[in-house]
Amino acid sequence: MNFSLFIARRIYNHQGDRHRVSRPAVKIATLGVAIGLAVMLISVSVVLGFKHTIRDKVVGFGNHITVGNFQTVHGGENVPIIMGDSMLNVLRKTWGVKHVQRYAMTQGILKTDDNFLGVSFKGIAQEYDTTFIHQNLVEGSLPSFSDESSKQKIVISKMIADQLGLHAGDRVFAYFINDNDVRTRRYTIAGIYQTNLTMFDKITVFTDLYSAVRLNAWEPEQVTGAELMLDDFRQTDEVEDILVAKVNRTTDSNGETYSSATIRNLFPQIFSWLDLLDLNVWIILALMICVAGFTTISGLLIIILERTNMIGLLKALGARNTTVRHTFLWFAVFIIGKGMLIGNIIGIGFILLQHWFGLVKLDPSTYYVSTVPVEVNIPIFILINVVTLLVSVFVLIAPSYIISRIHPAKSMRYE
Repeated sequence: MNFSLFIARRIYNHQGDRHRVSRPAVKIATLGVAIGLAVMLISVSVVLGFKHTIRDKVVGFGNHITVGNFQTVHGGENVPIIMGDSMLNVLRKTWGVKHVQRYAMTQGILKTDDNFLGVSFKGIAQEYDTTFIHQNLVEGSLPSFSDESSKQKIVISKMIADQLGLHAGDRVFAYFINDNDVRTRRYTIAGIYQTNLTMFDKITVFTDLYSAVRLNAWEPEQVTGAELMLDDFRQTDEVEDILVAKVNRTTDSNGETYSSATIRNLFPQIFSWLDLLDLNVWIILALMICVAGFTTISGLLIIILERTNMIGLLKALGARNTTVRHTFLWFAVFIIGKGMLIGNIIGIGFILLQHWFGLVKLDPSTYYVSTVPVEVNIPIFILINVVTLLVSVFVLIAPSYIISRIHPAKSMRYE
């Protein structure tokens, strides 16, 4: 057995004198490591959970990449583009693309007897992936939307429903103004969704693609654009580069130019805000590692000073400075290891409780979520543990050199 490890284990397990100054120091150092690691795990889990939850909600309304008319994608105008089978096949066969779905936007006004509200109708068809809407549906059901006929049914947000006093099953009039012509439609509220993402919830109404195209007076194959769902969000920029080379700057039969944009390009303010959260995480990680490191250094120095006689005796018996230093470094590893074990139990325990039961609530009007979102990411947790251990041991190397300054003869007289 390694001599340094053997001595360190005996010192750590020794319970002879409970009144030693080093006992509270060891407990404080252990607690410092535990609290630091728990805070790091919880912080990273919450930030990742929050970022991915908000990102998934934004992607749910617009998907990873949008292909449409150049004026629509980059100018904000609702100008149609032909999205026929040939273009859809090109998009579907593009590397990294998992699913392609058409959509058409049109503006209208929902009116009840007491109130009215301007909204944006998003027409979708049978190929549209409605998983996101299903996950956020709070009332009613989702109808079968089509590009061939209209069932005169819509899905509205809870925010719109509350403003207009509507419920699933109610009927509401919608007015559409186009080229000085006012068109009226009477819709049935099939379902109500709630994402708590205010910028979308306050205006977005889902209807069938057939109605949206006809209300815009477009040709059957003309739409606002196509949304591309990718295999992995991290491939967005790579797929966008492929689309720029294959699709962008090509034209349809009407001479309209195709263009594409990622979800980051369409909503830069949201993703810039989410990226700022990474800075907070790095600050928290740095502070908590400093806390763990300083408490461990303090504990180690107290132990070294208290064990001066033992250090002198070991040197007198022939132990080298390196051997004695390794002994106390192993001792510090035991402290750090116990602190990390406690920290993992506290941190991961809280994360799992929050994940399963949502104990900590939030105001959705401010934070866009009703409970604190957490993400259980095992590889990240392991990485945090490894880095914490390595950094904590590394910062102890310099303080351990104080042992080399302890002289055997003088240490015998040390009290």
